[in-house]
Amino acid sequence: MPNARTVAAANSRKPVALVTGASAGIGAELARVFAANGHDLVLVARSEDKLRALADGLHAQHGARCSVVAQDLAAEGAPQTVFAETQRRDLPVDVLVNNAGLLHRGSFIDTELSLQMRLVQVNIVASTALAHLFLRPMLERRSGRILNIASTAAFQPLPYLSTYAASKAYLLFLSEALAIEARGTGVTVTAACPGFTNTDMIARDGGKAMNVPFVRNMEAAEVAQQSFDACMSGKPLLIIGLANRATVEIARYQPRPWRRWASLRVANRGF
Repeated sequence: MPNARTVAAANSRKPVALVTGASAGIGAELARVFAANGHDLVLVARSEDKLRALADGLHAQHGARCSVVAQDLAAEGAPQTVFAETQRRDLPVDVLVNNAGLLHRGSFIDTELSLQMRLVQVNIVASTALAHLFLRPMLERRSGRILNIASTAAFQPLPYLSTYAASKAYLLFLSEALAIEARGTGVTVTAACPGFTNTDMIARDGGKAMNVPFVRNMEAAEVAQQSFDACMSGKPLLIIGLANRATVEIARYQPRPWRRWASLRVANRGF
């Protein structure tokens, strides 16, 4: 039977958030928001040096204990390795943040198949595996949250970003289905859908960032804060930004041929 000191230590531990793609962009900002709000972190990405620099900063600024797991989520078995590391280090994950993602701009046929499959592996396979692995212990504890960073690209076809948009549609529908399955369990699942966000991902070789005409690109810090708020409130879906919400709502009522036409116009002007 645990003694009083052990029980007190367990009850006083900080919640742990695991953030994938944490080395830069939205992932790094999400790590900062969670640390500022009293979470310890498990930081996952390919670049160990960047993760350690972020971990040191979060510990110095917020007192967050940060564990670094350097993994390429495109590698076979990487999600299982991440999960096993949290088990080995005795880190019960209270919040899983599936943020890691890849984007390749260009026509489907001119983008190498190896790049397409790597995108599918990270955006779909790894996110699905991590959700499956971490959801079970959350359900057993009757407590936990999953935050999936999808995109407004999930709501319509996007030529020249075809595999990316399709992968985000998958993640959106998976999130909403899991949110329904988890009702009444103490576990919540949230899909956050930002529009284009000013990160290295949407600027090819440091050039002009992609954008939707007449829609402001988001900043990573505001996406992270709003995603955190939605996650912690248990909201199943958040479309970030008023213009993005309006664009998605308008698209809902367009006949599909019109949506395809509009998607092509946006791609020609913004990509």
